[in-house]
Amino acid sequence: MKVEIKLDSEFSEPKVVILTDKVTDEVNEIVRRISETSANTVLGFIDEKVSILEPRDILRIYAANSKVYAVTETGEYILRPRLYEMEEKLKSERFARISNSEIINLRKVKNFDLSLSGTICVTLSNGTKTYVSRRYVSRIKEILGI
Repeated sequence: MKVEIKLDSEFSEPKVVILTDKVTDEVNEIVRRISETSANTVLGFIDEKVSILEPRDILRIYAANSKVYAVTETGEYILRPRLYEMEEKLKSERFARISNSEIINLRKVKNFDLSLSGTICVTLSNGTKTYVSRRYVSRIKEILGI
């Protein structure tokens, strides 16, 4: 497979064109991944303002006070979908549930502290510490290959 990038000031957003002699599994996989990436943007609300959040910028998503929040380096946003809907939507983006009320972006984890008995302390890239509930410890260990 060859990859070519052309810079053109006429295009305000990226355009992907696939040139091939036949549609193969590889081509279908590329199309699926590109489609998933663009479909996974998340709308976050602060007061009356709506922001488009890229999944790669989200540190964690948690539920509290009957609302769902997304935390990024720039702030905390309210999300409309339920936590389980966000978990399903972001599954391909390397997010993992760590408790009944929280999912984290595994790409934003600074470290996992396994020294606590029965749980895991997670330090995110912005310094926030959160904990894996006992119920989810085995899943996180499986994801980490421990």
